[in-house]
Amino acid sequence: MQCESYHRSAPGDEYFGRMKISYLGIDNTAHDVAIEAGAYTTDPRLISKIEFADDALRAWEHRYPGDPQLARSYFLMVQALRKIYTPDAQQRAWAYMQHIIRVYPASYFAKVLRGEVARGFTEHWFALPEICPTPEPIEPRHREPATPTPEPTPIASPTPTPAPGEPKVEIITPPCVEAPSPTPIPEETAPAELPTPEMVPSPEATPTMR
Repeated sequence: MQCESYHRSAPGDEYFGRMKISYLGIDNTAHDVAIEAGAYTTDPRLISKIEFADDALRAWEHRYPGDPQLARSYFLMVQALRKIYTPDAQQRAWAYMQHIIRVYPASYFAKVLRGEVARGFTEHWFALPEICPTPEPIEPRHREPATPTPEPTPIASPTPTPAPGEPKVEIITPPCVEAPSPTPIPEETAPAELPTPEMVPSPEATPTMR
């Protein structure tokens, strides 16, 4: 059985996807992104890294569908994707969880994920920020000393109860952003008048000497 699994495994020196990543590189990228992301992230740099690794992972599975190491790599990819708070990453993490449970039901990773699904899985992503409201002007006589305004924190708003077999979704409202100040339009100025050259009298013709 071990010999048969080895024949279905990808060699360590074969590379997949657009960036030509080995299966070890896929695992290392997913592991590193999950650590660098902290609690959550929307860093485009990390998103780009995980996108290339995910592309290589799917190319690997397409070429070696029976590779027993795929379950582990998909599990590591789930751990990274669930920390990226975008709709695409969150939905992909849920789809890969279902993929592991369905395709690798006897694996340790499927057992772990079945427990998480049973306890309830929640997707998280940020809503688009809104423009901050314009503050009302204050009369000078009523003006009070300015006090520092605390930095607003994101507010999570859970969605209604999901359908059976679907994850819950929590959309996080980010702090508002200041409206961009209008760019001043340069005033058109009349072209400067050029000084008119003084009229120089033409020299009179001098009589020729005969």
